[in-house]
Amino acid sequence: MKKVLFFGVGLCSALAMTSCKSSESAYKKAYEKAKAQEMAAANQQTEEPTATVTPVTTTETVTVTPVTTPVQEDHSDVRTISGGVSVVSGTGLQAYSVVVGSFSTQANAEGLQATLKSQGYNAQVVKTNETINGITGWFRVIASTFADKASAVQSRDALRSTYSDAWLLYNK
Repeated sequence: MKKVLFFGVGLCSALAMTSCKSSESAYKKAYEKAKAQEMAAANQQTEEPTATVTPVTTTETVTVTPVTTPVQEDHSDVRTISGGVSVVSGTGLQAYSVVVGSFSTQANAEGLQATLKSQGYNAQVVKTNETINGITGWFRVIASTFADKASAVQSRDALRSTYSDAWLLYNK
């Protein structure tokens, strides 16, 4: 009895499996229908007449007097620290500096400074008097410092591959 039941269940499952497969003709019909619509759209576009427009040209003489405005420095993506900065370790800051790390302890800042120096950067550590998250006196690690903003931006962008949070500090 078990053999007959087992054979019957196997036969039913085999029939169920073979009846569920999709037929190639269904896909072929859908493909041909889409192809026909595409051809109809292409024919409709080619049948539309195109109008030719010839532009009329006129020549006018206009005198322009240039207006010069004084150049203002753009500090939009540059931070300044209101409490001032003092150099802890390094040669001193120029106008624009690239900051790659901020630490509440001097030992951590000097560790990053040593890493940057081993990579060839003239790294420096400065101390600020600002308060962030209840901690006053942050140690900032500066990878490079420049007199002009363009050089500092270029250096910051090069450092962002390693230090994604690098930012510019403007030293007044």
